[in-house]
Amino acid sequence: MKNICEWENCSESGDYKAPTEKDNSKKYKLLCKEHIKLFNKSWDYFDGMEESEIQNFLKSDMTWHRPTQQFASSDNFFNILWSNALNDKFIFFNQEKRINSLNGRKLSDKDKDAFKIMGLQFDTSWPIIQKTFKTLVKKYHPDKNSGNKKFEDKLKKITLAYSHLKLTMVRK
Repeated sequence: MKNICEWENCSESGDYKAPTEKDNSKKYKLLCKEHIKLFNKSWDYFDGMEESEIQNFLKSDMTWHRPTQQFASSDNFFNILWSNALNDKFIFFNQEKRINSLNGRKLSDKDKDAFKIMGLQFDTSWPIIQKTFKTLVKKYHPDKNSGNKKFEDKLKKITLAYSHLKLTMVRK
């Protein structure tokens, strides 16, 4: 079935979609090639908007019209993920109690949890940590595991733990 151009007094084939509203809705009209060119030349998304509305739209467009937040904000996804990734509520990583230190200082709970997540001893050297990280990335990478969400989540925790240890080992 052939669609007819919706331009007034046109009987050509309407093969091209033209929006009927500015709200990015699915509403459109079908136009022929000649009339879609005319329509596009005269189309102005910002027609009727004030300068401040246009500026706000353009600023919002830089982030795909989604709210932004600082990385350090309490509701930031990565901040929440990091806080929860090393939280051992069920004591899965319970090891023998001993005094642990790293570079001459006492290990924090996050330091200990990072070592546990990577399956390392608390006194592991930095080169071994790096080697272990590379091995774990290869083992749990989503491409190697058919995109399995379980492996993806495990890799996220390992990456966060490695990042934490890297900061800890560098700053002494």
